[in-house]
Amino acid sequence: MAAWLRRGEGAPVYDPAFGDTALAEARQDILLGRWEGARDVLARTPDAWDGRAHRIRLLADAAASRRTVDLWQASEPRNPDAAVLRAETEVMRMFAAARTGPNPDVERLDRTARFCHRAAELAPADPYPWVSLFALARLYPGGHAKMSEWWKEIRGRDPHHREGHHQALRYLSARWHGSYGMALNFARDVAEYAPQGSPLAILPQVARAEHYRHRMATEGNTTIGLARHWSDERARTDLRNALGTWIAHRAPEAQDVADLNHLAHGLVLAGMADRAGEVFSLLENRATEVPWCYTGDPEQQFVRWRDRTLSG
Repeated sequence: MAAWLRRGEGAPVYDPAFGDTALAEARQDILLGRWEGARDVLARTPDAWDGRAHRIRLLADAAASRRTVDLWQASEPRNPDAAVLRAETEVMRMFAAARTGPNPDVERLDRTARFCHRAAELAPADPYPWVSLFALARLYPGGHAKMSEWWKEIRGRDPHHREGHHQALRYLSARWHGSYGMALNFARDVAEYAPQGSPLAILPQVARAEHYRHRMATEGNTTIGLARHWSDERARTDLRNALGTWIAHRAPEAQDVADLNHLAHGLVLAGMADRAGEVFSLLENRATEVPWCYTGDPEQQFVRWRDRTLSG
């Protein structure tokens, strides 16, 4: 056992690559203008869809402020991985523009959508270009008319695609084009029918955390009705289901760290700290800002609950 687990000491590790060394190196290469590392990382697991989605998102996040992926696609215009990463990078650029000013106009959004459709043509088996379209749809005024069509494209390629379901949840949230009820009902339906070992079992807790964030952002200290938001019996049932259908059936992988943090956070706030120790053990001190930052200082909360639940 790691020393920090025995002593209850040690700052949490914040690593966006979640221990994927090759991914971390490829991200750094992109920042330096080199795209070969990204090419190699994506070629290594061409059809491990959840792990691939995690890598695409992290690489696109690094690429959005550079021209590296643009140069890769220009050099290898028929490379499907270059096209898929370019499409996601363009989507992230649209969200970056929306954060610093008004939403991009429909013409710019449609141009980005064409990158996604081109990627889908070059990588017909890959669900990710359709996931990119699903994310982009949030920026269209009133949403997008083709959501049902795009959802079928995702599920036809991978019916339990993690990132696809998380993007659908965001679209259905009160922050975007739905409501808390719509998002939570969707999340619970997905969790109920998710296969054993699927991290989609945590989706109701993600919906709960994002609704809390939205309410606090829009209503602040005047927010009412959240006294038992984290700890009502349905929340506890959702968490027990996640424990029983997900982590009880398979070992976590790198892309699961964010979901494990949601599970640990939910358990301690629901008064189920006695079950959180096993989740903190699986995390091996790998923390994420979200969702801990929604309820206070993220590092202080993670460390306090980690040490408390593992002290025995």
